[in-house]
Amino acid sequence: MAVVQASSSDITLLARLLRAEGEGEGVRGMQLIGNVGINRIRANCSDFRGLRTIPQMIYQPHAFEAVTHGYFYQAARSSEKRLAKRAINGERYWPAKYSLWYFRPQGNCPSTWYGQPFVARYKLHCFYQPTPDECDNVYNTF
Repeated sequence: MAVVQASSSDITLLARLLRAEGEGEGVRGMQLIGNVGINRIRANCSDFRGLRTIPQMIYQPHAFEAVTHGYFYQAARSSEKRLAKRAINGERYWPAKYSLWYFRPQGNCPSTWYGQPFVARYKLHCFYQPTPDECDNVYNTF
């Protein structure tokens, strides 16, 4: 059962994001990116207050670098659509289980990002989750 509403075009849009942001990280890396996106919709806190839909989350200004590159605009493959559906259905994995941020630094992961603590690195991406004081919703939405 979906934890956020998603039309078939929303699934395709999320699938394109997973591919563009995480294809080099493999299946698990794409799943983690999907987790962060769905968390942003569900948490309703911090920089993500008021996001309710997948398009709002993806096209939020400065949220994802991929939307500024042509690769994001290629057609989604069925494998990425399946991964997008799994994220939409609430399937989550550590270190993105409660994360609202990730990025790919040139070197080591900073200890904080947007003021939130580092959780772990998965391949090239660093993941950050809010403290309960900053965003208790992310811990209680599933």
